[in-house]
Amino acid sequence: MPTDPRLRGLHDIDPEAVPLPRGTEVTTRVDRLAGERRIPQGAMGRVVKIEGDAVHVQVVGVGEAVYARDEVTPRTSGQLRFARQREAAWNQLWPCVVLEAVVGSRAWGLADDASDTDRRGIFVLPFSWTTGLVAAPDDLVSADGSAAYWEVGKAVRQALRADPNTLEVLFAPEVEVRDPMGEWLREARDAFVSAEIYGSFGRYALSQAKKLRQSLRLARHRTLLLEWLRGERLTLDAAAARLADATGLEAPTEADRRLRAREYIKQLYRSLHDQALIPEANFDSLVALARRQPAELELPGELRPKNAYNLVRLIGTAIEWLRTGTVDLCVPEPLRGRLLAIKRGEVPLEEVLDHADELAAELEAARQSTPLPPRADVARVDRLLRRIREEAARRWIQREPGPLGADAPTLAEAQWHLHDSKSKG
Repeated sequence: MPTDPRLRGLHDIDPEAVPLPRGTEVTTRVDRLAGERRIPQGAMGRVVKIEGDAVHVQVVGVGEAVYARDEVTPRTSGQLRFARQREAAWNQLWPCVVLEAVVGSRAWGLADDASDTDRRGIFVLPFSWTTGLVAAPDDLVSADGSAAYWEVGKAVRQALRADPNTLEVLFAPEVEVRDPMGEWLREARDAFVSAEIYGSFGRYALSQAKKLRQSLRLARHRTLLLEWLRGERLTLDAAAARLADATGLEAPTEADRRLRAREYIKQLYRSLHDQALIPEANFDSLVALARRQPAELELPGELRPKNAYNLVRLIGTAIEWLRTGTVDLCVPEPLRGRLLAIKRGEVPLEEVLDHADELAAELEAARQSTPLPPRADVARVDRLLRRIREEAARRWIQREPGPLGADAPTLAEAQWHLHDSKSKG
C-alpha cells in the first residue's frame, strides 16, 4: 500500500492533544447544541480563542461554539504539523527570551478589570541554530496567543521600519530584562526611532480608519440585504439594483451604480466566508444564511470599539512623539478619557472615524516640525546585532552554562520533506 509522504513524522503526534493556535481549521468530534440548533459531529470551523481547556470555534454557517480540547481535531495534516511545530518551538526556545514587556492596554494606561495581560518580547537563537540548513523559527507564540516573541534579527529589522508593536516592546514601562543582551537592546532603543513613525503609526492608522468606513458601510448593507433575502427570491443582479437605489450609490452611469452595488455584495459574502459564517464565498450561501439567521448578526470583528480606539491611540501617540521627540506610551488626558469612552462603546463608530480624520492635520504639522531624525541609525543597530550574535556564539563555543550555551536546545537534523501544494494547511 502506498504511503502519504506528507504524513511522515506525524505518527507520534496526538491530534486530540496538540495545542491549537488561533486560526487553526478544525473538525468537531461531537454533536453540540448552539441555542436551539444542533451542530453535528464533523462540522468544520476555525479556532478564535483559547481559554484553559476550552476551545472557542467559529463554526461554518453557525457561529461561535465552545468545545473541550479533545472534542476538536485539526482538519488537515498541514494544520496538525503547524500546531506541532509551534508547540515544539515554544518549548525549546522560550528559555532564550532576553527581553519581555507587558504591552497593550496595560502599557497604554487604558486597562480595565476585563483587560487581558499581553506580553511580547525578543529571543536570541542559540549559535548552533544559525549555522545549518534547517530554517529556525523567527517567532514564538503561546498556545492562547497572549504572549509572542520575535527572534532578535527579525525584531531589529521590524524596529528599523518603525513597526509600532516592536517599538512598544522597546519603550514599554513594564519590562523584564532576562539577559544582558536584553539590556543592550533597551540601551540602544533610541537608535530605532525616526520620523518614519509618521507613516508606520499615523498614516497607517488613517488608512485603517478608511477601511473601517468601508466595513461599516458593508455592515449596513448586510442588514438590508439579509432582510430582503429572507422574504424574497432575488438574484444577485436584482439585489444589486435594489441596493444601489436604497443606499444612494453615486456613479457616472446606472450600469456603474449597479456594478458598484454588485461588488459590495461580493465583498460581503467574501467577508462572511472569511469569518466562517458561510461555507462558500458565493451569493447562494448568503441567501441560505439570510433564511436561517436573524437579520442582525454580530458585528464583524474589525468594527468592534477596540479596533477603532486603537487607531485613534496610534495617531495620538505619533503626534506627541513627532512633536516632542520623546514617547510616553501611557495616553495622557484628555485623549485617555475619550479613548476609554470609545472602548466602552459609548461613542458611535462614525464619530470615532471622524475624529481620526480630524487628527490628520495635527499629524502632518507634527511631522513638519519634528526633532526626530529622518531615518533610524542603521550603523548603530548593525553593531548591536553583531554584538548579540557574537555573544551567542561565544557562549556556545565556550559551553557556558545557560540556554545559549551548554544547555542550548538541540535543533533537529535536516532532512527532505516531500510535499505538494495540496498539503499546505
